[in-house]
Amino acid sequence: MDFYTLIEKARKTGKIDKGVNEVTKAVERGTAKAVFAAADVSPKELVAHLPVLCKEKNVTFIEVDSKQKLGIAAGIAVGTAAIAIVNAGEADKEIAQLKAKAA
Repeated sequence: MDFYTLIEKARKTGKIDKGVNEVTKAVERGTAKAVFAAADVSPKELVAHLPVLCKEKNVTFIEVDSKQKLGIAAGIAVGTAAIAIVNAGEADKEIAQLKAKAA
């Protein structure tokens, strides 16, 4: 499964939050369905809390390889460290599959 395509689909048909602060808020509020964080973030501390927070709140967490690709999938011209899918839209089935794999 291509995570970037999944994010793009959710962005076009549902709602996503971009950036570490927005993603953290979405997880804490319980609105995030899945969280994607880039592996090439520097310093690593920026996203280090996300896997722990996601595990705590029972949210699927996936690390992807590139913040640049993550930004493109989110529809922005710059890279982003993290993205949360808040409303999956037409990507609902894929999110359910991710949850099942992670469980």
